[in-house]
Amino acid sequence: MTRNLSFWLMKSEPYKYSWDDLKRDGSTYWDGVRNYGARNNLKAMKKEDLSFYYHSNEGKEIVGISKVIKEFYQDPTTDDDRWVVVEIEPIKDMKTPVSLAMVKADAALSGMALVTQARLSVQPVTRSEFKRVLSMGNTSL
Repeated sequence: MTRNLSFWLMKSEPYKYSWDDLKRDGSTYWDGVRNYGARNNLKAMKKEDLSFYYHSNEGKEIVGISKVIKEFYQDPTTDDDRWVVVEIEPIKDMKTPVSLAMVKADAALSGMALVTQARLSVQPVTRSEFKRVLSMGNTSL
């Protein structure tokens, strides 16, 4: 029996690691999370879950869709066992990037964590939010 996928949004500053970097590399582990809420979201991610890739600070827009390819394990960039990573790979570019302003202007997305928990770097996204953002970005899966 196939489980239902969960959906997420992962933020990265493009000057540190951009969507183009992920596409070039083919996959990466998502490191550097030092917030317990974001860490708990990483721990909740399952293989095959989908995530929006969001450029924070510069651009402030959803630019791509990635997939979880390996569930959480110890963050290799620290000896502190409280912090974990997941591995992701790029799936698809958003045909039209969806800006933070567009998300905020859409009443159907007013409860989205991108609006209500703006500082959280790894966020859950509901199925309806995921579908709505795909539509706004003229993108299908």
